Amino acid sequence: MSSPTDDSAQAESAASPEPPRDGVLFAGDTGALAMDTRRVLVHLLLGPALDAQRQTKLWPVLLRDEQVLRSRLHDLFLELVVDRDQRVAFTRQVVDEAADVPVLLRKQALTFVQSALVLFLRQQLTQADARGERAVVSQEEMHEHLRVFEREGNADRAKFERQTSGAVEKVLQLNLIRRLRGEDDRYEVSPALKLLFPAEEIQALTETYERLSAGGANGLDATPGNDADASEEEG
Repeated sequence: MSSPTDDSAQAESAASPEPPRDGVLFAGDTGALAMDTRRVLVHLLLGPALDAQRQTKLWPVLLRDEQVLRSRLHDLFLELVVDRDQRVAFTRQVVDEAADVPVLLRKQALTFVQSALVLFLRQQLTQADARGERAVVSQEEMHEHLRVFEREGNADRAKFERQTSGAVEKVLQLNLIRRLRGEDDRYEVSPALKLLFPAEEIQALTETYERLSAGGANGLDATPGNDADASEEEG
């Protein structure tokens, strides 16, 4: 028969939480990855890319834990792509006709004016690479480039300006450009852009761009453009 003192000690022991094990980051955490590795994994899932120049602390962690990250992403039917020359990494959907692979990532359609801006940024990146420089563009340069697609005699200039401003905000949202520190209207183009848009897509986009540039763009709102991989979960 237990004494009141024993019962009290047992109750106190049951109420006392177990000391946290190494690696536990929050209550109920059953994960096995370190904090910095989890940050890399989350960044890859958010997309569109992890850039060594921008994510200076995450890049060495990615290289250190590449195999475990690759394995975790495979659990989600995602492939890890690492380009050591460009020093960027991103995820893409596993495609296997022999397997019934659920889709985690889905395409995010870009309007034509957004696609035209992506093409312009890609061209700036290629030219800067040839000079051994970073690709830097101003907001005015992006707007000026897109004005070639304004319909001749357009009576609604304000609407077109909203479209061009929206295109700039879109590429900023997709992390294809980032504001330079201390300069509100100048942006650096992400080197990941060369990898996220394959050569055949750029070629098709260039042909459309040249055709509309020569003939004048009509139906700018509805013209379909390119697709960008977006890290959105299928609901």
